Amino acid sequence: MLTFKNTNVVTVGEAMIEMATVGEGLYRRAFAGDTFNTAWHMAQVLENKANIGFVTRVGQDDLSHSFLTEAAADGLDVSGISRDPVRTMGLYLISLKGVERSFAYWRDTSAARLLADDETALANAFQGAGLIHLSGITLAILSPSARVSLIKALAQARRNGAVVSFDPNIRPRLWSSHEEITQTVQRVLDVTDIALPSFDDEATFWKDATPHATVTRFVDAGVREVVVKNGDQPLSWYSGGQRAEVATPVVQGICDTTGAGDAFNAGYLAARLLGQAPSNAVLQGQRMSGEVICHFGARIPKSEMHRVFTI
Repeated sequence: MLTFKNTNVVTVGEAMIEMATVGEGLYRRAFAGDTFNTAWHMAQVLENKANIGFVTRVGQDDLSHSFLTEAAADGLDVSGISRDPVRTMGLYLISLKGVERSFAYWRDTSAARLLADDETALANAFQGAGLIHLSGITLAILSPSARVSLIKALAQARRNGAVVSFDPNIRPRLWSSHEEITQTVQRVLDVTDIALPSFDDEATFWKDATPHATVTRFVDAGVREVVVKNGDQPLSWYSGGQRAEVATPVVQGICDTTGAGDAFNAGYLAARLLGQAPSNAVLQGQRMSGEVICHFGARIPKSEMHRVFTI
């Protein structure tokens, strides 16, 4: 079973300005993004048990400053966040139909697209990390050369003892082609220890017939630990030669499914970082995922965090 050399966590990706529905014609401004959501939730539940850092790039404007201030106040290490003199943060707006969401994005010139352009800064950010987490969105927003730099930095971090966690989280509109998606993801799997895919993505882009098939494909690629999320259907996991299928609990009071996978990742990784077995970590991930979908937006309210992570 995987172990971690320390509890220093680095998450890598894009944080955006989120405009989330809170009523008819009403929106609340917050900050969100898949790996940022995961980092934020981990910081809330782990508190002083771990150092949770976030690597991205933002602007020098007031909104970027507000993001940095809020992230630091919420317990995140923001030393890996660089500032861009020209660009600023991307923005997205959530529209809801029932409990299902759709998104409109303004991110083509976001500062985060340059987060991996400085190889030295990237290497420094990864120095001493016990766990590094990234996603397919992290990769998708980067230039091809920056992706190479990021994968190179991840490989070096692994040689230095870091565990790399990867959620493919595929958003086709961010990529130029199906081939670019599959080739890039395959390269990242070469430096991945924990994979946290969603079955709908894997079925669409790799034609996997079942979650079991997805687990097998990732294990065959050399990934040591795999959890295949599957909406309200049973999830499948693999670690240390063991496989299991776990039912997804029925959740009452769902109002917004935004951020469900990100919250699952946070619960799972936080539990694993504290030495919990994958079977228990799955339950922690399910608990956090089930909670976030009962609130508007991509993050669980701070006031509710104490009851959704029980380690």
